[in-house]
Amino acid sequence: MTSFLTDAGYGALIIFAFVQACCIPISSEITFGFAGVLAYQGHLNLVLVIVIGTLAELAGSSAAYGLGRLGGRHTVERYRRYLLMTRKDVERAERFFAGRGAWSVAVARVIPLVRAFTGLIAGFMEVPVLPFEIFNLIGTLAWATVLSVIGYEVGSDWNKVSKNFSHASDLLAVVVVLMLVVLIVHKAIEIRKERRADAAGSAVADTPVGPRSGQPGDGTEATASTAGSASPSRPRSHRRTNGGS
Repeated sequence: MTSFLTDAGYGALIIFAFVQACCIPISSEITFGFAGVLAYQGHLNLVLVIVIGTLAELAGSSAAYGLGRLGGRHTVERYRRYLLMTRKDVERAERFFAGRGAWSVAVARVIPLVRAFTGLIAGFMEVPVLPFEIFNLIGTLAWATVLSVIGYEVGSDWNKVSKNFSHASDLLAVVVVLMLVVLIVHKAIEIRKERRADAAGSAVADTPVGPRSGQPGDGTEATASTAGSASPSRPRSHRRTNGGS
């Protein structure tokens, strides 16, 4: 990831920023942070990193917003597993947006992991387009600026680490990959548990239920009537069985 950023520059920044804002939760912290480091080293321009990265993320989150708005909850429910989203993730995002208004988009766009799904959820929650884009811009610009500046400020330390440990970038890449693997495995396990629970619920719902007592044709009515005639001390049960007559 870091080597691709170093080699491809702004092109890699655009790809990573677009993808991570379009429901693919890769690390934007690494993307913008390392882009800031590259800006300090003179490979990139800090202002362009912020501007280009922000625009790419706006494009990605807007695409996700359009998908959620046009497809609605049904589309999200149908494809969320492919995005490693559990039903709890969707419900948690819904609770976050409900009752808070469009400004919550800006807040969601600066929360790690949640920010990747903000556009999609805001779409099927039918947040108005103009407020969404305004608050999306505010949150995205703040996120990109802070991370890029942090990367730029630690650029000198990165050079020291690189001199003392030539494989620093490779180590960082391994850490990022391991974090992604842990996240994917965790989400896959949650989704598998959810599928099993859904399957168990469907099996219970599909289990045939026998005829209720007292329904015509099952012989219970006659039995109840006979029992009622033989046991006059329980007239209330008899009346309930025959519909209260």
